[in-house]
Amino acid sequence: MNAPSSAASAIAFVEAHGVVLASAKGSVPRLIEAIAGEPISGNWWSHPRASAIYNVLVEVSESEQVLVCRLINGKVTLVHRRLWPALVRLADQFAPEQIIKVHEEHTPSGRHAVLELPFPQWVPPEVAQE
Repeated sequence: MNAPSSAASAIAFVEAHGVVLASAKGSVPRLIEAIAGEPISGNWWSHPRASAIYNVLVEVSESEQVLVCRLINGKVTLVHRRLWPALVRLADQFAPEQIIKVHEEHTPSGRHAVLELPFPQWVPPEVAQE
């Protein structure tokens, strides 16, 4: 497996597949394994490249080309922008919580806060019009 060593190559991986899971196992590729360049069993935080994997995941998650939601089995899912028009057209086929935009933030106290933006508030106007 050719490992995406940068956010740009990881975003290209997401674009090529359309939909990937961040780290959970499922029916679509796992971005953490693409970044690591090998299958990961167990907790990925114990992988030797965990810090690099995390940094790339954060950059990909912050990209305007990627929607972070819980589309597949309630797990963190990355959907490339090229599929957003189809996702918008099929929105009524999903539970509302599946297509909420999810963003994690560190608070000043060091805790993680999960911010959610419901559908269709996250949809750019140009995508909504397609």
